Amino acid sequence: MKPFNRILVATDFTDASTPAFEEALELAKKNGARLLIAHAYQPPKMSIADAVAAGVYDEWNENLRARVTQKLQGLVDEATQAGVLAEPLVLVGSAEEAIVDSAKHNKADLVVMGTHGRKGVSRFFLGSVASRVISTAPCPVMTVRAA
Repeated sequence: MKPFNRILVATDFTDASTPAFEEALELAKKNGARLLIAHAYQPPKMSIADAVAAGVYDEWNENLRARVTQKLQGLVDEATQAGVLAEPLVLVGSAEEAIVDSAKHNKADLVVMGTHGRKGVSRFFLGSVASRVISTAPCPVMTVRAA
């Protein structure tokens, strides 16, 4: 099997994504790969922009982005301390589309992501970001189930 050079790990900052980050970190170490640590967020709806004072929408969106950046930096720091070259990716939009687009754009060899393990009716109605990424990603996708 060819070694991975660029591993994109998607995180939603929940406990379900922690095992996926740990697995991606180990794979990056073993392969000498660059670790791209990504989080996709949804900006506030544009319809809200008309309902709030001028500048409030932009400030709100910038605050969301800043929080995501700060959380990603903590994971980048952890990877760096483990000897892995890592970079944060702040993605905007629906998680599945943003992850797949980022994997294409960054020429990822592998996407690693956690799964909540929903079953039955909740999976039917909520769907699965992981399953949609698996079906559209340009590279292999490894899912890691939460403990």
